[in-house]
Amino acid sequence: MESSMDNGHIYRSIDLFAGIGGIRMGFDQAFGDEIRTDFVCEWDKYAQQTYRANYHDDFEITGDITKVDESEVPPFDICLAGFPCQAFSVAGKKQGFNDNYKGRCRGTLFFDVARICAYHKPKVIFCENVKGLTIHDKGRTFKIITETLEQLGYNVYSKVLNSRDFGVPQNRERIYIVAFRKDIPSSGFTFPAPTDSTKTIADIMEDKVPSVKYYLSDVYVETLRRHKERHASKGNGFGYVIRGHDDVAGAIVCGGMGKERNLIIDDRLTDFTPVTHIKGEVNREGIRKMTPREWARLQGFPDSYQFPLADVHTYKQLGNSVTVPVIRAIAEQIKVVLDGKVHSQPIIMQSAIEEWM
Repeated sequence: MESSMDNGHIYRSIDLFAGIGGIRMGFDQAFGDEIRTDFVCEWDKYAQQTYRANYHDDFEITGDITKVDESEVPPFDICLAGFPCQAFSVAGKKQGFNDNYKGRCRGTLFFDVARICAYHKPKVIFCENVKGLTIHDKGRTFKIITETLEQLGYNVYSKVLNSRDFGVPQNRERIYIVAFRKDIPSSGFTFPAPTDSTKTIADIMEDKVPSVKYYLSDVYVETLRRHKERHASKGNGFGYVIRGHDDVAGAIVCGGMGKERNLIIDDRLTDFTPVTHIKGEVNREGIRKMTPREWARLQGFPDSYQFPLADVHTYKQLGNSVTVPVIRAIAEQIKVVLDGKVHSQPIIMQSAIEEWM
């Protein structure tokens, strides 16, 4: 099989549910100048701002994918889609797993991925989602997704991978789906083997002392402790977690206890004067939240990646994003297949941590 470059072309890509561009970054790193993004869709206006700060495309970001006509999407070879997980209901002719994708997926955002790819028939469809997708609705949702891709004419591969195995100290399991069009020999495709499981929180901590605003007040620390004690007395494991420097972070999430589940001790602070309104005083134990840049490093974003918005938006965007080194490692294996080198050994990439050190 000839590669796209052998024909004087590059692989054309579309970025659906693009977020802040993490999936695109992983593919860009893997494919280099052999890939070009021609269409981006993301409905969240704040994510769009971060995306534009880092990707300077000559086209506008499309908002609502449900209003996009598939014929208006430019032709593409690779579909990138980190679609949200929604409930799937059997509609149409009520034929269950024998029904077609329109009857089984309508009303879900995956339907929009399916209809766009049904029209354009790209070489590859790449999807990422939470690990729970595999057991959602007793496994029915995941089965519908894979069978839909098969009905569209694709060979489907999937695997749960953990970010901590790919050069970042974050325990984050996600399901990755790779679908190759059936006319592309893909039986030799393999998901990447772990590349680096040695990194710890110490590797992603900021060199300089972070702003005092990231340090918790003594009142809030006491509130967290009481909250944890109440749950512990009921036999629950809820509550804040302080991670050691030689530990790995728990999965960062967009809300709730996301930041409090990944607190760290940083005793470098010397000026405890608050810069924001807090109750009480800045705690003297050195307990602080990780900074947005540290979260970005947990997701494998280089320090050159810009986050132009307030912290509240940046935390949310990073919690919703993907771990770039995992995407890159999978994309490198996808490229092996597309270049007709399916018998090559999996490529071992350099740790993302080393790229910003």
